[in-house]
Amino acid sequence: MSRILRAVNALILLVVLGAIGGVFWWVWLPTPKTSGEIQAPTAKPVRIARDGLGIPHIFAENIDDAIFAQGFATAQDRLWQMDTLRRLAAGELSEIIGKPGLELDRKSRRLRMRQIAQGWMKNLPAKDRAVLAAYARGVNHYIETNRGRWSPEFALLGYQPRPWLISDSLLCALQMHRTLSGHWEQDLLKARMLAHGDRDKVEFLFPDRIGDEPMPGSNAWAISGARTTTGKPVLANDPHLEWTLPSTWYEIQLQAPGMNVVGVSLPGVPAVVIGHNDKIAWGITALQFDNQDLYVENIDVRTGVFTYKGQSGQAHREVELIAVKGGRPVEEVIYSTIHGPIIQSEGGVQLSLRWAAATNGPFEFPLLDLDRARNWTEFRAALSKLAAPNVNVMYADTDGNIGWQVVGRLPIRKGFRGDVPLNGSSGMEEWAGYIPFDQLPSYFNPKSGLLVSANQNGFPADTPYQVNGFFASTQRARQIEALLRSRPKWRPEEMLRIQTDIYASNLKYLADQAVRAVEKRGDQNEFARAGVQMLKNWNGQMNKDSAAPVLASLLFQHLRRSMADRAAPKESADYKPYIAHSVVEKLVATRPKGWFNDYDLWLATSLADAVEEGRRMQGRNLAKWRYGTMNQLRLIHPVANMIPFVSSFYNVGTVPMDGSGSTIKATTERLGPSMRFVADTSNWDASLMNLTVGESGHFFSWHYKDQWEHYYNGQSFPLEFGRTKAKGTLTLRP
Repeated sequence: MSRILRAVNALILLVVLGAIGGVFWWVWLPTPKTSGEIQAPTAKPVRIARDGLGIPHIFAENIDDAIFAQGFATAQDRLWQMDTLRRLAAGELSEIIGKPGLELDRKSRRLRMRQIAQGWMKNLPAKDRAVLAAYARGVNHYIETNRGRWSPEFALLGYQPRPWLISDSLLCALQMHRTLSGHWEQDLLKARMLAHGDRDKVEFLFPDRIGDEPMPGSNAWAISGARTTTGKPVLANDPHLEWTLPSTWYEIQLQAPGMNVVGVSLPGVPAVVIGHNDKIAWGITALQFDNQDLYVENIDVRTGVFTYKGQSGQAHREVELIAVKGGRPVEEVIYSTIHGPIIQSEGGVQLSLRWAAATNGPFEFPLLDLDRARNWTEFRAALSKLAAPNVNVMYADTDGNIGWQVVGRLPIRKGFRGDVPLNGSSGMEEWAGYIPFDQLPSYFNPKSGLLVSANQNGFPADTPYQVNGFFASTQRARQIEALLRSRPKWRPEEMLRIQTDIYASNLKYLADQAVRAVEKRGDQNEFARAGVQMLKNWNGQMNKDSAAPVLASLLFQHLRRSMADRAAPKESADYKPYIAHSVVEKLVATRPKGWFNDYDLWLATSLADAVEEGRRMQGRNLAKWRYGTMNQLRLIHPVANMIPFVSSFYNVGTVPMDGSGSTIKATTERLGPSMRFVADTSNWDASLMNLTVGESGHFFSWHYKDQWEHYYNGQSFPLEFGRTKAKGTLTLRP
């Protein structure tokens, strides 16, 4: 017994010592200096005023000092995130986390991400290089003057940050470009489905457009003053990306002669990416035009010899050594043909990837030009220099104008779509350059007074170019447009209500069709009848506390799988493209021959199967089902989670979420709105912005997740611009 008591006392002592140590760490751990003065290699003094959310507002006497201060302030709050982004892009995660990062590193090395970033850097004009260099100097000044006092991730993982390089900023930008590209996996899926299925049916499953696309764009909208209570345009933007902790974006204001801009930046990259200055506002989101093609290469992987147009060639061979913490370096051999690196072996076939990002040619960094643009003409001039990523950009200004512009390097394909792997040996399926900027879709002051976007195919039906991409279904765009047209005038702050709308028109349509099918057939299946009772009066809202959305979601999944099974049975389980919602809806609406002999039977059976699956998931009592149980979010900090006893304090969730992948508030377990922005051109200080979690990446900071509750509850914060309520000011003095 005494031995047991001693063990218990020892355990209690350890817990107490751990708690004391945690408190000591909390008190001792340095947080970024936000007031007072520090010496810095700037030309003139620079003020960094932090508001109540910890957002830095930088006031400098020249742009070079402003960008230096941006690098410094961002490193104060997000240095470890910045370091992780450059490592993720370069394929160097294993060096700090060991074998768990190895597969991610292999993928980045095969894509030759660092080589692409270095190619961009070599082609930069001197003025753009100077911007990136100023930012790097600011980051490095923070690193050098705070040795041993960086964020706790470095201590917990046992390494030190290396100096920041110009190419590191380009790597961070390239990683976002990579995130917004990524279409080649869908090409492989379609190829497999074509190989094992019915060609006509498979083509039906992968349409370029559905035919009911509203005005083009992606996850943003702008309305003219004719539709607002202020008489001035309003712009709203909520780009959907994978959940991250810390937040994807970093809020900041930059003010210097000739520039006054506020919004969000990408950690590791200078300038403001989405926001407004004193004349214009803009929102940027994914275009989802296919800028990658796979090529089937006739190559001997032992020697690197490949065939092209009947001639033999030698692939470029690179040997990459991946450092692995706690282990020996891992060698990765990469062969590159004229199309790009060999990135995949599919059934013994070697596939290379051609990616627009890897094009060797002029490259500019025009974000500062965008930040300083005063009108539509200057705005488009800045965007014409942006080679990557491929995006839609919404526009509004104080003069009453709204607009929309497609940007990026979009390949010209003649005689082929690029939606399946191409013949890499023939030379007959090559890109014919890129679509000229002045021929990309562009709209300015449409008669309707609104521009709506939500990742659907935004290219006109009569475009002269081959359009292919991983476009989304049209439901979100249709719902945004319907809401905007539902009343004559909107207050700017009411845009937040639209951003958080959770009506799923596609699921409501499918639910209604299933109910009608069961009732028309007089089906007596108990599960089908139970499904009717649940869905008959459902309002289409994807509410986390409701039961009906569970069944509606499962109904869609069963319809999607059985539809894909008719096209290609062996591959149907993997058919989950963004456009699947519209494809299912179109099949149910048009009921073409050759798919199902009895569409009502298909709908009724799918409903019964969905009820049966729901009972297995959430119990026999359908009234107790809760949609929030199947649509949950948990954000885990990868390093804070290592701290015993208190790690849950630094994570978010698990929490139930409203919305779905097809609602305006597009939330799934994997992705959601990465921030919310509403620009009021009648009064900039009435604009709103809300990150997902918080401004700081330090999990001991008060600003680590102080924005989460507002975000979760569909609220927001004023985006301070002309009237900054500073809670502390740090002066960088030469």
